[in-house]
Amino acid sequence: MQLQESGENYLETILILMRKKPVVRSIDIVNETGYSKPSISRAVGILKDNDYIEVDESGCITLTALGEKIASSIYERHTILTQFLITIGVNERTAAEDACRIEHVISEETFDKIKDFSSSK
Repeated sequence: MQLQESGENYLETILILMRKKPVVRSIDIVNETGYSKPSISRAVGILKDNDYIEVDESGCITLTALGEKIASSIYERHTILTQFLITIGVNERTAAEDACRIEHVISEETFDKIKDFSSSK
């Protein structure tokens, strides 16, 4: 199944939360994103049904290997694009917001070139 932008954002959010907290639950995603509990519940169900996450009996959410691979890729794109935009003079908030949109549509080739360019600086 091809993951939509919103699904990629949820996986990225779960990854970020897992790095901050020992346990991630749906309410943590609600608090982080500001989306409603029903929206998060539906998203969690879809991600679980498609084997991107696992949810244990106590509601703890973890990424599967596939979910972690996608989340890590999106997070890498986000951080590198944000830093690149800041480097060329975009303010930090706008850079982060724009990176969040760009990270889902940028080609692999273009991202690799930005990554190479950024690491050479």
